Amino acid sequence: MVLKPRVVLIALVCFQSFVLQHFAAAQGAAPAAAASEQRKTSEPYTGDLSIFESPGRDERLQINRVIEILGIAPGKSVADIGAGSGWFTVRAARRVGGSGTVYAVDINSEAIRYIGARARKEQLQNVKAILSKADDPQLPPGSVDAVLLLKTYHEVAQPVTLMRNLRAALRPGAKVGIIDRNGNGEDHGVGRDVVLSETKEAGYKLLESYDFVKGDKMDYFLVLERVE
Repeated sequence: MVLKPRVVLIALVCFQSFVLQHFAAAQGAAPAAAASEQRKTSEPYTGDLSIFESPGRDERLQINRVIEILGIAPGKSVADIGAGSGWFTVRAARRVGGSGTVYAVDINSEAIRYIGARARKEQLQNVKAILSKADDPQLPPGSVDAVLLLKTYHEVAQPVTLMRNLRAALRPGAKVGIIDRNGNGEDHGVGRDVVLSETKEAGYKLLESYDFVKGDKMDYFLVLERVE
């Protein structure tokens, strides 16, 4: 059987269209896969640590309310991940008292030295500073009742790995608090939905969500717990 030129032409056009559509689909899928492997993050802060001691920060963040929600009380053990100047560390240390412990965790060796000197100056013997890894807080197993990542999560380059490695340090019923600001990852903020997706992948579930930290409603406070 001999095909007419018109039939051949139509067949070639259809085949070309089929090939182009599948090529375009394949090309479009590649960037999406790459994006899921590594999201944007902000560079960890390494500047003057006194910037975290701005007057009125307690009131702006309503830190006493945060402490109550996380169940931080006398005798409890707390981890401050991304401790910086130790602003939250010292407040938590005063709340848990001599029978409690606060682990000040940071990847910046200068921050660890700063917190150690601050704890000695303020006579807080219940503070233990830990120089951590970027993807592992290096906390002892079963060591903490509560954790806070205060304006830190957007700087974590491997958040799922970090949160997975945190799990072993949590005691039964431990609460994990994340306070951050809505953003795109590299503007010192990260979307609330992104945090929830990543922490779910790491084995956590959301207990409570608040927006009382900062009056502009841009900041959020998420309270999570480990899924057993």
